[in-house]
Amino acid sequence: MKQIKSYILSIILATTVLFPAYSQDTLHLTLSETVRIAQEQSPQAIAARHSFRASYWNWRSFRANMLPSLTFTSDPSLNRSISSVTLPDGGESFVHRNQLMIDAGLTINQNIPFTGGSLFVKTALQRLDLFSEKTSSYNSTPVVVGYEQNLFGYNQFKWDKKIEPIRYVESQKNLVETLELVAAQATQQFFRLATAQTNWEIAQYNYANADTLFQYAKGRYNIGTITENEMLQLELNLLTEQTNMMNARIEVDDCIQSLRSYLGINNASELVADVNEEIPHFNVDVKQALGLAYENNPEPEYLQRRRLESESAVAQAKASRGFKADLYMQFGLTQTNEKLKEAYRNPLDQQLVSLGIRIPILDWGVGKGKVKVALSNRDKVYTEVEQSRNDFELNVIKMVKQFNLQADKVTIAQKTDLTAQRRNDVAQKLYLLGKSTILDLNASISEKDRARREYITALYNYWSLYYGLRSMTGYDFEKSRELTFDYEQLMK
Repeated sequence: MKQIKSYILSIILATTVLFPAYSQDTLHLTLSETVRIAQEQSPQAIAARHSFRASYWNWRSFRANMLPSLTFTSDPSLNRSISSVTLPDGGESFVHRNQLMIDAGLTINQNIPFTGGSLFVKTALQRLDLFSEKTSSYNSTPVVVGYEQNLFGYNQFKWDKKIEPIRYVESQKNLVETLELVAAQATQQFFRLATAQTNWEIAQYNYANADTLFQYAKGRYNIGTITENEMLQLELNLLTEQTNMMNARIEVDDCIQSLRSYLGINNASELVADVNEEIPHFNVDVKQALGLAYENNPEPEYLQRRRLESESAVAQAKASRGFKADLYMQFGLTQTNEKLKEAYRNPLDQQLVSLGIRIPILDWGVGKGKVKVALSNRDKVYTEVEQSRNDFELNVIKMVKQFNLQADKVTIAQKTDLTAQRRNDVAQKLYLLGKSTILDLNASISEKDRARREYITALYNYWSLYYGLRSMTGYDFEKSRELTFDYEQLMK
């Protein structure tokens, strides 16, 4: 037995030299550290933050559009030209123009979401200099109050007031959900590396054992206690395990490169996934999960927004089809004088009312067709939304049930792994004592390797469901708290 142990030790040392597992700049990562780094600097997390910033400023723009706006306007012009004018007798004459027009105005505008119109108050002043006559005059408009309205038309403000708040809430929930999906993706990358490292460790262990058994079998073959066929089978096992070891190392390097790229890590050439075999044990209530999903997941807001947008499209199609009228009214004061002060004295009142009408008489069914298309699309959206809502509920229920069973699956896989390892140890001892065949030994090795891989897979499935459930419900069931994000801090 001492000779066998020395063989195993020498092989492990040799493979360590030929295939160094860890270099000096090795970074050991736990799953929680991997998730934290991914949520801070992975491309998906960065893109999610930028997407929320865009949604935030769209929301700010919408809110600003509902508030009064103040606008300054000025359009000065210098005119030195010869142009034609109409004389009192109806004839035409060319005159030389040499004048400067300077104007300035302030306008306060307030959109009215209920009607879709716009109320405005403005004041303006104009100065006209005629250089040829060496005269100047002023035209003042101390105050003008006006209103403009598209009658019977599509009210964009009304629909924006319904849709935009839902869109903003959806963007907030989308950010939380995306960060949890990033955690799920990081979990996948982490366990890919963990699986590759497990295969690498298995390959090293199996190669060392295969070499030991082959060396031991040589002595037994020389004294005639085993057949040549069995000797060749052991040699074939050794060559197979050597190939498996090289392939496993390549797989480890590929997974390291993939994880390093995903996490944006450049200061370590070797990454090691430290798998924590302890998992939190808790059950999730299906009704609670459904309620939290409807409260925190962006999917309900997305479905509601789709319904409203389809109804908005119908309203727009109907408005563009029928009778149209544009109303413009303004009432105010005005005065003109050669002196600025006098231009504001005893102002005269002014009124302007304009009503534009357009009535389609014959459009060959174009307007009706647009309405029918919009109605059909709306009904289609209603059907899709209802189906999506049902699928959403079923996905939540399915994930909760799978998660509640997964902890037990991990426990069973862990016990299976330990049992398979012990069986393999026993099978090796029995073979060395000549009490079992090479087929029994190979079977125990296969079972050991499969049990170890299935245990790692069970751990991955648990954590994948863990973060998937968090992303779907926006809730941390382990700590009994909602997942939140400091949105204001993000905008600084």
